[in-house]
Amino acid sequence: MASTYPAAADAGNLTTGHKRVIIASSLGTVFEWYDFFLYGSLAANIAHQFFSGVNETTGFIFTLLAFAAGFFVRPFGAALFGSLGDRIGRKYTFLITILIMGSSTFLVGVLPSYASIGITAPIILIVLRMLQGLALGGEYGGAATYVAEHAPDGKRGYYTSYIQTTATVGLFLSLLVILACRMSLGNEAFDAWGWRLPFLLSIVLLGVSVWIRMQLHESPLFKQMKEQGRTSKSPLRESFRGGNARRMLIGLFGASSGEAVVWYTGQFYALFFMTQSLKIDGTTANLLLAGALALACPFFILMGWLSDRIGRKPVLLGGFALAVFTFFPLFKALTHYGNPAIEEARNASPALVVADPATCSFQFDPVGVRRFTSSCDIATAALTKAGVPYDIEPAAPGSLAQVRVGASTLDSYEGTGLDKADDKARNETFTGSLKGVLNDAGYPAKADPARINKPMMIAVLFILALYVTMVYAPLAALLVELFPTNIRYTSMSLPYHIGNGWFGGFLPAISFGLVAATGDIYKGLWYPIIIAAINLVVGLFFLRETRNVDISR
Repeated sequence: MASTYPAAADAGNLTTGHKRVIIASSLGTVFEWYDFFLYGSLAANIAHQFFSGVNETTGFIFTLLAFAAGFFVRPFGAALFGSLGDRIGRKYTFLITILIMGSSTFLVGVLPSYASIGITAPIILIVLRMLQGLALGGEYGGAATYVAEHAPDGKRGYYTSYIQTTATVGLFLSLLVILACRMSLGNEAFDAWGWRLPFLLSIVLLGVSVWIRMQLHESPLFKQMKEQGRTSKSPLRESFRGGNARRMLIGLFGASSGEAVVWYTGQFYALFFMTQSLKIDGTTANLLLAGALALACPFFILMGWLSDRIGRKPVLLGGFALAVFTFFPLFKALTHYGNPAIEEARNASPALVVADPATCSFQFDPVGVRRFTSSCDIATAALTKAGVPYDIEPAAPGSLAQVRVGASTLDSYEGTGLDKADDKARNETFTGSLKGVLNDAGYPAKADPARINKPMMIAVLFILALYVTMVYAPLAALLVELFPTNIRYTSMSLPYHIGNGWFGGFLPAISFGLVAATGDIYKGLWYPIIIAAINLVVGLFFLRETRNVDISR
């Protein structure tokens, strides 16, 4: 079929106007990712401010679930704004999404804490997160589609790779702003109120982004398609018809969900792992990750270019394979170089909870009404809070749980039936004794800055980020090339945002929950490894190579 669009080859010499549109779209997307990632980067502060009504472990998991709530609604944003973009155009859709995102982010900065307004605070926070997710769900598909449709044949991977850098650049920008605020205010003031500043500063970025997008003209490709009567009247319905539904499923389970878990493991979960499991202070962890991201960012462009040379599949599936086989050794290397005292203490004096398995619970209570009072739950909660990995050894039914650290043994206690005052007193006695046992065994309360091998930490984090570039750089071009033009915005947005919103967005909560439940700081890696392995198999056998297709169809 002959193309009814301006010749793709003409895009090789993009006009100044087209370049301005592509740059403006990318800058707006950077800002939206900045907004979205502030929450993830400040998860520990947000847990303290808005989920202080529950225990510490539950509070952090619930904070991650609130983070995931924004991801949960992303497919709905993709359906809503993708349909609008396919029917009424790109420009107005872009303006709506940026306004929703920026306003929601600013409001997080002024939202009263749980201590001020109680349960209303986390409810409003979750609503704001969901509005952010809706907005982001409508952003990516439009930007990727617009850039790809202007790229010359043979260079779509390269051109769209600039869009793929926006997520990492947005994360990098959020980390820099957080670090600047933390270092200028000091940790105490930042944790008390300074964490709000990065959210409040977003109002300035919102103004700049709105101004930039007001300068955009409607896509000439969309305008020409509309004039020819080729637009879809119901993009969402058509996306689920016949072979297109199959293509979306393959795009989801052979590309986007695997990309999502590799992406979030290599950046977000790595940050949580450093701060929560390795007890590295937030400033150092953010600096290490920022350094690795700065080194890896150019590789998005390289991998996009490479996908034009050898194909989308080899680059994408290569990233999945590397993640499946190396995540465990890489995260063990983070422990070795980040907090070697944990590794040494674990080898010399392993921690063990000896308890009746029937008394050990998965300690997650999002509404804060349950009390975990069994001797096993008390012991495992104390070890999790201390950041100490442990194993559970079955004991006789009804027996009192014990904590064994090397040659030392410490009895837990039964909290069932105790009033709050007695329980608090017993808990303080138990945790104090446990702290002494752990100190004697060499378990650190926090990572020793002098023992953090920063060059090697950055090297390991860089490898994780490199995997991200392999799976993410070719994805936009691949998804654009899978679907027909008149429903492309909607059809590519749905598998992308289901993959990233549901499979990726819930990764931190699922993985951290697995760690808290088992005591194994590496157990959370099984989730991304299994999802990446599924995508490797589906992609290998069912995903077609797309780099040479005619996208004007």
